Amino acid sequence: MALFDLVGRRWALRIVWELREGDATFRDLAHRCDDVSSSVLRDRLRDLTAAGIVERGDGGYRLTAEGRELMELLRPLGQWSRRWAMRAHAADSGHARSSNEEVR
Repeated sequence: MALFDLVGRRWALRIVWELREGDATFRDLAHRCDDVSSSVLRDRLRDLTAAGIVERGDGGYRLTAEGRELMELLRPLGQWSRRWAMRAHAADSGHARSSNEEVR
């Protein structure tokens, strides 16, 4: 539950996601995370660093070994969520079609 509490905080998973391919400076992360305020970004980086998921290096922030392992563990969840979104979209489209057909 502690992990879900941490990654469930606003912007935390997005930051981890943005660091999946390598280092990023604070400014880079702020730009990649469109609407995040600098204070929230700073707080989340502090949280993720304290948890051992992110660290600061010469090139900026980066995932630790634990952070990279977390990304690997999240990969199946991402695959599942894409399938779920496609099913949900198909169901919504089908519902919209049947509703339109009923109106006719």
